Amino acid sequence: MKHHLYEAQHEEFRALCREFLAREAVPHHERWEQEGIVDRAVWRKAGKAGLLGIGVPVEYGGGGEEDFRYPAVFSEELIRARVTAPGFVAHNDVVASYLATRTTKEQRGRWLPGLCSGELIAAIAMSEPDAGSNVADIRTTAVRDGDHYVLNGQKTFITNGENADVVLVAVKTAPDRGGQGISLLVVERDTPGFSRGRRMAKLGWQASDTCELFFSDCRVPVANLVGKENAGMAYLMAGLPRERLSIAVVAVAAAERILADALEYARSRKAFGQPIGSFQHNRFLLATLDTEITIARVFLNHCIAELGAGRLTVADAAKAKWWTTELQVEVANKCLQLYGGYGYLKESPISREWANSRVQTIYGGTTEIMKELIGRSLGL
Repeated sequence: MKHHLYEAQHEEFRALCREFLAREAVPHHERWEQEGIVDRAVWRKAGKAGLLGIGVPVEYGGGGEEDFRYPAVFSEELIRARVTAPGFVAHNDVVASYLATRTTKEQRGRWLPGLCSGELIAAIAMSEPDAGSNVADIRTTAVRDGDHYVLNGQKTFITNGENADVVLVAVKTAPDRGGQGISLLVVERDTPGFSRGRRMAKLGWQASDTCELFFSDCRVPVANLVGKENAGMAYLMAGLPRERLSIAVVAVAAAERILADALEYARSRKAFGQPIGSFQHNRFLLATLDTEITIARVFLNHCIAELGAGRLTVADAAKAKWWTTELQVEVANKCLQLYGGYGYLKESPISREWANSRVQTIYGGTTEIMKELIGRSLGL
């Protein structure tokens, strides 16, 4: 099925991404998985290839391309190449987007060139041990003291947490105002009072460095405030639809990748003297998954077009996020069953896809939170 979303220039960019990943990432990925972190060198190479800061203005070293289809292509090719995606998505589609649109000219000059070149790696820190889906519950505080804010608190499950040189941190600057007292501050790598916890061992995305962050009387210059004080919640709510759409891109690309592998296996694997794909149960299963993935792709492409037109709603982003990620989990689970015992082996690609898929329904807002947002949009 031709999806009519990408144009010739996007396919040229896809070829660039595919060639880069085959040369610079795929040969090293098994080692990254074992070590639990992606080499910093590949970030610099990605920057040099023009794969970072795609939407950042050219004057700061970016691609100057606001078209979301370009980072979507990069995400799709990461999945196609079986290369760990969350770190690049967080850097490109989330943090760089905030820092390109919510900052002063001086701040953009300090941070964006490094983010585009890969010399600086970015992370966003919202989740805390006692605050996940509800950002308003965060407890990390920032108290103004002259030309600095003094930060105290803890963040957890932070993608790029270990590699990050700049961390966009959600803090309470007016705790008595709840969600309306949140601000965004950039904390830089060597800031006194800023430390990182252990590298977290996860079920999937093994090469994605994930850790806890700690702030103990951490003094951050007021010049690192992003936007206005106490306006952080509004910024986050405005940015979350794009973040959720980025997750949906990964979900659909992964479901397509898993199905393609399963179809190849179903044609070549034989049981009782015939390909397992010829059995009616398996044929119907694969037909169902193919149909559901096609429908997901059509809605995803619609949402990408709506984002480009400035019309993507919070509810539609939530629909795309929950539907596609739940589908990804279903596809991975059913296809692993199709592989039988081979699917259960850790070395099997489907077992890694199964493990990687599970977090997709959790981060960026759980499925339950997505349904709550949709329900509110219905006036319920």
